[in-house]
Amino acid sequence: MAVKPPSVSASEYSEGSIRVLKGLEPVKQRPGMYTRTDNPLHVIQEVLDNAADEALAGYGKKIKVTLHADGSVSVEDDGRGIPFGLHPEEKAPVIELVFTRLHAGGKFDKGKGGAYSFSGGLHGVGVSVTNALATRLEATSYREGQVARLVFSAGDVVEPLVTQPKGEGDRKQGTTVRVWPDARYFESSSLPMGELTHLLRSKAVLMPGVSVSLVNEKTRDTQTWQYKGGLRDYLQQTLNGEPVIPLFEGEGFADSGHESFAEGEGASWCVAFTEDGQPVRESYVNLIPT
Repeated sequence: MAVKPPSVSASEYSEGSIRVLKGLEPVKQRPGMYTRTDNPLHVIQEVLDNAADEALAGYGKKIKVTLHADGSVSVEDDGRGIPFGLHPEEKAPVIELVFTRLHAGGKFDKGKGGAYSFSGGLHGVGVSVTNALATRLEATSYREGQVARLVFSAGDVVEPLVTQPKGEGDRKQGTTVRVWPDARYFESSSLPMGELTHLLRSKAVLMPGVSVSLVNEKTRDTQTWQYKGGLRDYLQQTLNGEPVIPLFEGEGFADSGHESFAEGEGASWCVAFTEDGQPVRESYVNLIPT
């Protein structure tokens, strides 16, 4: 059967047909290009990854995730706190740029003296996606004796930055981000608790000595993970049976004189063999599952 071609006006392709998306509009138009859209876990993980990167850099020892009764999720850390002074070139608060620009962050400079030698998330890339896909996001930073707070809605600032001296009971340093994911962008608005629990537990495993907590306001349950033995402790708790031979473990990291790798680059591993049970295979690069 012949198909009648569309009229010229209906199929017109001209200069005016080209759209230029600015700011966080690309994320809102095509969220699947930036994150998983089956549920909000990945946008929460972007915030969690930044908290974990502070611990990975040696500046934080505690991470707390709270599932609030109103459906929002908050992530707290005791790291250095996101800077909130004016950016020297953009002339806007740095903390605002971090949440509103896709390519703004402290993790691009990998040279000596940079803010992060190693990181899992890209500060200002992941969390800006989180911000774009949230009906509301509150960011609070504690640093240098000050507390800074600002609020966003759908990626836009709705309550500009306010700073005040640290009060009694305030943390000395760190960042708190509270997110209300926008259900319109996700197939399900519910977080998969099994995946979230596994994710938080793995962060604790990969950062020996760091405490990772999950608080559920509805059930009033609190879970805390902390592994001093790292991979060995985790693997032993995961196995369904006793190893038939001693665990095989080791690590190797480059020093400052290595020709091919930067100082600190390397890997740690732990392997066990059991007579039965389902195989357990997990790998991570800079705390991110691979």
